[in-house]
Amino acid sequence: MAGHILQINHLSKSFGSNQVLKDINFSVDKSDVISIIGASGSGKSTLLRCINLLETPNSGEIIYNGKNVLARGTKAARYRAHVGMVFQSFNLFSNMTVLDNCMVGQIKVLGRRREEAKAHAMHYLEKVGMAPYVNAKPRQISGGQKQRVAIARAMAMDPEVLLFDEPTSALDPEMVGEVLAVMQNLAESGMTMLVVTHEMSFARDVSTKVVYMCDGVILEQGAPNELFTNPQQPRTQEFLRRVLERQL
Repeated sequence: MAGHILQINHLSKSFGSNQVLKDINFSVDKSDVISIIGASGSGKSTLLRCINLLETPNSGEIIYNGKNVLARGTKAARYRAHVGMVFQSFNLFSNMTVLDNCMVGQIKVLGRRREEAKAHAMHYLEKVGMAPYVNAKPRQISGGQKQRVAIARAMAMDPEVLLFDEPTSALDPEMVGEVLAVMQNLAESGMTMLVVTHEMSFARDVSTKVVYMCDGVILEQGAPNELFTNPQQPRTQEFLRRVLERQL
């Protein structure tokens, strides 16, 4: 277990009688880019929400740098500063400017002074190409621009891991590429990323590992070239056949 940033052990989650996650086990190492793929309803987003403590698992462990964050005493906001999340619906504050959206978490959670938070926010807004829009409100920018702001906001917290929950699924097709390009640049810079995605080209070309989920379990996982060219499980084969016919 030494060296893993995140270790997920025997994680299960139910909503009433519906068991959504069943005995999930995997690890995340520094600079991993892990794509989680699978049909809608397979438990992918619930897994990310559990890792980020937005949902409370029924059983299992989430070990972050050697400590179980499901144990008593974990400060969720502080943990989320280290394990950040980018949502499919952006989750920007509509009453705040682009710049303030990228500053507020730094000030409230990390205790940074406004000047330091502003400089940090501007650094990442420039990286994602959104510096010209710092005074805009979310309603004044496109979906792709909102998602790039959301990524800059998450990066401004200096996370060790970034979780992406279907970050392109709410975007018009022509905006998907600009967000994927930002994510690819992050991956190439060494950012550790866990990405729930339906974008198979990203999973195949950018990931270091691909995890296929089906009915709340990890059915298969491996290097992209192995999983895409030689999947072992019949359900993985069928899923990839159907998805790749549409995308690649």
